[in-house]
Amino acid sequence: MKTKDSAFREIFEANSKRIYRLCYSYTADSAAANDLLQETFLKVWQNLDKFRNQSMISTWIYRIAVNTCLTYLRSEKRQAKDELTPFIVENEKEEISEKKEEVDLLYQCISKLEESERILITMVLDEVPYPEIAEISGISEGNLRVKIHRIKHKLTELYNHYEKL
Repeated sequence: MKTKDSAFREIFEANSKRIYRLCYSYTADSAAANDLLQETFLKVWQNLDKFRNQSMISTWIYRIAVNTCLTYLRSEKRQAKDELTPFIVENEKEEISEKKEEVDLLYQCISKLEESERILITMVLDEVPYPEIAEISGISEGNLRVKIHRIKHKLTELYNHYEKL
């Protein structure tokens, strides 16, 4: 029989990369995404004994992560943010590879989508099977395919717009 520690370790290893990418899609900031990842898995740890196996554990964790991200975004909007000095920003830009810039741009575009669209496209990028996405989102698989097609089209337009800037 597995201990809670070993079960949690397995759950974390199986889901942490996907949850990090979800958090990053909400924040477009790696430090904030790491904080949200930790907060999400702290909640998973605290509530693991309450999981009732009515859905897949990855679905349950995804919901916790989405709620954690939304709470973070609401609190961020209330707080004033200080801008980095231009010198620090310039140094950061030099260190970033072209591929990382493209990925960051993609996540920046994802962050401009509506909440429901962000959740769906992030799951697609994480290669979550469509039946599971349909279960998580509560929409039919056929409707899901239409929505994802529209989201991809919208993302392409956003990406092309920002790439030109």
